[in-house]
Amino acid sequence: MDCIFCKIIDGSIPSYKIFENKDVLCFLDIKPDSISHTLVIPKKHIKDVYEIDNETLSNVYDAAKIVISKIDKIFKPDGYRLVQNNGIVQEVKHYHLHIIPIYNDNDNDFTVEEVYKKLSK
Repeated sequence: MDCIFCKIIDGSIPSYKIFENKDVLCFLDIKPDSISHTLVIPKKHIKDVYEIDNETLSNVYDAAKIVISKIDKIFKPDGYRLVQNNGIVQEVKHYHLHIIPIYNDNDNDFTVEEVYKKLSK
């Protein structure tokens, strides 16, 4: 399979893992829209919202809540956008949820590596 997210899951492509369990992997977006922008993906390859089963969807959102809690403690964003794209706007054809923190104060300019160091403690 030529899915970049499947390659991240199997370890052939490195990532900045924030949370992982047997069903889900959460890692920092390497081209973030904001500080601590994280992707949540199921470990089994599921193309999009039309294919995802309710149990897997629940696992994705349970993991998202864990990641949001970690981000809250360290970066204290003012809000979040949770985004999931399908069809022509879905860049990677593996179901994924974007956790995009929103900050009123844009002075917090961190690299992905710096964010990872703070969240992986």
